[in-house]
Amino acid sequence: MRPLQALRHFRALMRDAEDTAQVFHMGDCLPNRSTMKIAERFCASAQGRARMAAEPELAPILDDHDTLLRLGEQSVAHAYVRFMRSEGLSAAGLVAASTLPGQSVHADQLQWFHNRLRDTHDLAHVLTGYGRDPLGEQCVLGFTSGQYRDWTETIIAWAGTAEFALRLRSDAPFVGAVAEARRHGRAAQAIFAQDIRALLAEPIAAARARMGIAEPQVYRQAHARLRAAGIDPYRIGGPAAAIG
Repeated sequence: MRPLQALRHFRALMRDAEDTAQVFHMGDCLPNRSTMKIAERFCASAQGRARMAAEPELAPILDDHDTLLRLGEQSVAHAYVRFMRSEGLSAAGLVAASTLPGQSVHADQLQWFHNRLRDTHDLAHVLTGYGRDPLGEQCVLGFTSGQYRDWTETIIAWAGTAEFALRLRSDAPFVGAVAEARRHGRAAQAIFAQDIRALLAEPIAAARARMGIAEPQVYRQAHARLRAAGIDPYRIGGPAAAIG
C-alpha cells in the first residue's frame, strides 16, 4: 500500500482528466485484498475456467466491429459499436493506456482477471445507460466498484462527486447518483462473469433484464437539473473522464 503516492497520482488526474495512465498508477499503489479474493473465487470456479478457455482476450473480440455488426440491430453488440464509434474509442486504446513503463506483467489468472475488468469498462457504459459525461463516468465506476470492490474506482467516483457538489451551484443529486450506481452494481449480475460473446448477441433490453441492471433514475434526474440550471452535463469536468 502506497497511499501518499496514490494521492499524487490522483492530484495529477485532477489536473488533467485525459491523463488516463494516472488511473492505472493509482491502482498499482492500492492493492485490494477484496478484489483479489473475488478474482480467486471466480478463476477457480467452473464458470471462470470456461471464460478463460473461451475468452482469453476480450479486446480483439470487442474491436472486431464488422463481426459485431452482423448481430441483430437491437443487440448489445450494435449498441456497443455505436457507443465506441461515437466516442472515438477502442478496446485496444484502453489496453495501451493501461500499459505503464516498467510495469511487471504476469501471464497468470490474476492478470487475466484484471484485464477483463479493464476491457469491459466501456461495455458497462452501454449496459448501465451511463454516458461518458463526467458524472456518467463517476457512476460507471460506482457501479463496477460495487461489483468487485476496487478501491481506485471507489476513490475516483466519490472524489469526483464531491468535486461537483462543491464546485457547481446546482441541486443536482451527484452523491445520490453515484450511491444509486453502487447499489445497482451490487444487485446486478457481474459483467466480468458474463459470456461476453453470448452477451453481445443478446437484445440489449433482454440482457439488462436478465442481469438485473436497473434504470439509472437518479443520474437522469441529475442531468435534468443541470440542464434546468443552464449547465451542460458534458462540460462540468471531473477526474474520471480519462477512464472512458
